[in-house]
Amino acid sequence: MLDRILKNRVLTHILFWVVILILQSQVFLYTGYTLKVISVYTLAILPSILIAAYLLVYYQLPKYAYKKRYLKFIGSVLLSMYFLTVLARLLTVFVAEPIIGVVEDTSTINMLLLVLFSLDRLARNYLLPIYIAPTIMASIKLLKQRSEERRRLDELEKEKTTAELNFLKAQIHPHFLLNTLNNIYALTLKNSDKSSESVLKLSEMLTYVLYRCNEKYVSLKDEVRLLDNYIALEKLRYGPDLKITFDKDINDTHIQIAPLILLSIVENAFKHGISSALNEPTVNMSLKATKDILTFVVFNTKSPDSQEDLTNYTKGIGSSNIKKQLDLIYPDNYELKVEETDITYEVHLEINLITILS
Repeated sequence: MLDRILKNRVLTHILFWVVILILQSQVFLYTGYTLKVISVYTLAILPSILIAAYLLVYYQLPKYAYKKRYLKFIGSVLLSMYFLTVLARLLTVFVAEPIIGVVEDTSTINMLLLVLFSLDRLARNYLLPIYIAPTIMASIKLLKQRSEERRRLDELEKEKTTAELNFLKAQIHPHFLLNTLNNIYALTLKNSDKSSESVLKLSEMLTYVLYRCNEKYVSLKDEVRLLDNYIALEKLRYGPDLKITFDKDINDTHIQIAPLILLSIVENAFKHGISSALNEPTVNMSLKATKDILTFVVFNTKSPDSQEDLTNYTKGIGSSNIKKQLDLIYPDNYELKVEETDITYEVHLEINLITILS
């Protein structure tokens, strides 16, 4: 029964507030007040407690604290503390106290001035009762987020071996390897200078995939080199008919990124786009990266008649491999868009590189 309640978000919140109100009422009972007085005072400050809790947990923490904007976070909390204690005091003076028969012998204006500017009284009488529950709620939320982050990391570790194997099967798939090796073999028969260089690039790619991609993040510089090697091998495969550009704007050499995600997008462009293009196959790639944002755009031509390739391409981009990795490593911190016409395909990936709750 309890597990079912905890899985329902609304019921969980209701249960939390019921427990908080019961505990708060128990504390007030030791002050000697009657149950009626306790109930009226509790209801008077309840709006401030609710606003403080949800404002802190769902706005101030994610908007400022999680993004390390600590001064704005402190300023926002102090400002909300003042206005919410004033709200609690106003409801106490003008609603709760008249109900229980307590009437201040002063004018309304003077009372308003006392409420607004009696900072010591606001802090002493209202700050702690209002902010106990929000603090508990925020602590529970933080613990839950930490637990979810650990679960995501555990899940990612379990996926790594499978993901790497899938990458070798689907991304640098046997068909690609076979064609590349055949091309390299043909070059060796001609004693071409390109053959040894191609073998070296292929060896470097496989070494990187097998032995350098065991970490959650790798150097963007290494990923770009992997892309360059892949492009060089595809040029070998398609020859001079392939028109390809790769623009790079990287202003920080220490940027880290999850491995193989960019290559998955590029490989899809060749596998489901270029392979079906009839005339002048074209791939244009753009990579722009700062310490906060990475933007990767891949444009490729395709045949308007290749409906099967188009369907596979859309599924490849939108589902299991790349989407799953992005969801695990950059939850709620990326945007993946695909734009298509009859003869072109464009993939736009933007990743927020700021680590939340690192």
